[in-house]
Amino acid sequence: MIENINEPILLEVKNIIKAYGKLKAVNDISFSIGKGICFGLLGPNGAGKTTALEAIENIIKIDSGTILYKGKERSRQFKEEIGIQFQATELLGMLSVSETLATFKSLYSETQDLETLIDLCKLDDIKENRNDKLSGGQKQRLLLAVALVNSPELLFLDEPSTGMDPQARRNMWDIIESVKASGKTVILTTHYMEEAQYLCDEIAIMDNGKIIANGSPKDLIKTHCRKSAIILPQEVVGEPDSLKIKYTYVNGNIEILTDNINDSIEHLILNGINLNDMSVRTPNLEDVFLTLTGKKLRE
Repeated sequence: MIENINEPILLEVKNIIKAYGKLKAVNDISFSIGKGICFGLLGPNGAGKTTALEAIENIIKIDSGTILYKGKERSRQFKEEIGIQFQATELLGMLSVSETLATFKSLYSETQDLETLIDLCKLDDIKENRNDKLSGGQKQRLLLAVALVNSPELLFLDEPSTGMDPQARRNMWDIIESVKASGKTVILTTHYMEEAQYLCDEIAIMDNGKIIANGSPKDLIKTHCRKSAIILPQEVVGEPDSLKIKYTYVNGNIEILTDNINDSIEHLILNGINLNDMSVRTPNLEDVFLTLTGKKLRE
């Protein structure tokens, strides 16, 4: 179970199960989320993370287990205090960005100032544009603003940067960082491992309905992928067997996995290897994911 000892627990998931016939889409998972953090729920397609997310959001009913918000069963207060950016949402095409936000604002008793929200989500230049004229990235920023309109304490983001180009994705990360800095708690699913590593304080990796690993990105990398890779062109190395070091051939290069880069580089220098074209790849969440599941996140 994941617990953040520095922050009070906002959400507790205890042994929840959700089955469809004989298939247990969510199979006895538990974790806790501290207030004010970004929590990532990751997994390959079919792992059960979307089902788990929908169960936590109270969109679907669980078969067994307990989900507590602020130490209590979820009530109407929970609905008032959460925001959800779904993976796909259809908005009325004839409404403008401003009209859309005003419409959603009217549904809640406690809301954010719309101009502040428009500024936060970088919508000022397009606030009079119709929804059916927005680009993919603009629509995602609008959907984030919609999820924030009631000033939620807990924000669910289901693949918020899907379909964005790299620059738009980084802009979205900056917005999410600002949201988290304001004290809100974020639960994130994503198919971009670099996004999870950048944004998330805690991560749970799901596969086949179960949580197979959890912890901070740094701890997950340290636990499951300690080795870095020293990469050298094959022609520079010559006969790698003579180095008496473990290696693999990858795309015309020699990759040497090591848990001590300094010792490995010293060994290469002593053996007369030219390191001018050397590169070093440190392990990341993608490596953790491949190690644990045997597949890439987007498969």
